[in-house]
Amino acid sequence: MKVLICGAGQVGFNIARHLAKENNAVTVIDQSPDLIRRIGDTLDVQGFVGHASNPEVLEEAGIRDADMIIAVTYADEVNMVACQVAHSLFGVPTKIARVRQQSYLQPIYANLFSPDHLPIDVVISPEIEVARSIARRIKVPGAVEMIPLAGDKVRLIGVRCRETCPIVNTPLRQLTQLFPDLNIVIVGIIREGKAMVPAADDSMLSGDEVYFVVETAQLARAMGAFGHEESETRRLLVFGGGNVGMFLAQEIERDYPWIRTKIVEANAERAERAAGMLERTVVLRGDVLDAEILEEAGVGAAETVVAVTNNDETNILSCLLAKSHGNPRTIALVNKLAFESLVMTLGIDVVVVPRNITVSTILQHVRRGRIHAAHALREGFGELIEAEAMATSPLVGAPLKDVKLPQGVLIGAIVREGAMIYPRPSTVIKPKDRIILFAAAESVRKVEQMFSVQLEFF
Repeated sequence: MKVLICGAGQVGFNIARHLAKENNAVTVIDQSPDLIRRIGDTLDVQGFVGHASNPEVLEEAGIRDADMIIAVTYADEVNMVACQVAHSLFGVPTKIARVRQQSYLQPIYANLFSPDHLPIDVVISPEIEVARSIARRIKVPGAVEMIPLAGDKVRLIGVRCRETCPIVNTPLRQLTQLFPDLNIVIVGIIREGKAMVPAADDSMLSGDEVYFVVETAQLARAMGAFGHEESETRRLLVFGGGNVGMFLAQEIERDYPWIRTKIVEANAERAERAAGMLERTVVLRGDVLDAEILEEAGVGAAETVVAVTNNDETNILSCLLAKSHGNPRTIALVNKLAFESLVMTLGIDVVVVPRNITVSTILQHVRRGRIHAAHALREGFGELIEAEAMATSPLVGAPLKDVKLPQGVLIGAIVREGAMIYPRPSTVIKPKDRIILFAAAESVRKVEQMFSVQLEFF
């Protein structure tokens, strides 16, 4: 597949890295010679310096042969025009654009991105995706990640193992003996910043970040097995009333009516706007680093604090300040790559990285074959994939013990006719089954091929 990426910033770089690893022909355009030099020196991709919406630049970059254009520059208008040019002049089949300015995304303008106007196939709003990601984490106390799959029949959960975790230092093969009725598959472990696909004889250690797939109906029991029995969030405190804070509060009001939410925002205009748009959320104007404001907001009484201001340092410090006031769970939005690993050591419970969320959202629309969802897990680790098994797939018709999976691939769950099936050596996959699996970065391309429709199928 030939992909043209407009924008060599953090998101563009990471998408290029994912796709280049899978032997796709990737070309990146950016106005910054330094960014193009960096991406060319680091990745096996082509780089062009130029304006991403300029037809001559796009043609020089090879857009006539491109299967897809992904526009993720810092300017919404450049992204939209690049997709328009790609469609009108070069007939590019698939067009994806990142759009940050919310006025373009209002429901009354929903027709803007139709084929007759701005022909963009997928419009991605990072702020909305980040707010949804945070809301999912709030829904499962103790989880650092939560992704619903197969119509929410199955969930991927990320947890951090504490010293009190009952199953640390236990070989994974013994988990089925300890919990015979618990359908759980551990698909990844992050240990001291390094990712590993676990084997049956591996054990979890204190401090590990563990990712597992579990049937949604058994989630509470699975969290208890990891020692996470935190109380449900009923009082939420949001630091920052910008787009992310606003979208989060709106989602909480719509989907979680039992949660009482307060927002603290320093900017008078943003605070007034938030107060006017939200119905049940209390908006306080003040500095989130002011101890008196935090006391007034009831920081110690809230079960969860979410810091989503536009400043990483403010998010980190305000979470630490909330901890010092007795708050049990803090979630910090962090953009800078250098801060991501540092924050975990400071006692902040959950770190949300917008770049990773945006990349995951885009990857879902890049994957080919019968792949319905793809979620990148941590930087360069791999992807959690939900796919439909075809009759021609090598997975179908034989017991799993006889199926040769690519190295670094683990099947986490099978969903058949709305019911989860725990994958055992004797399990036989049938056509149209939904397969939830983890694939290490180097194996994603092979997984795509496993779920592609073969010619002989017709």
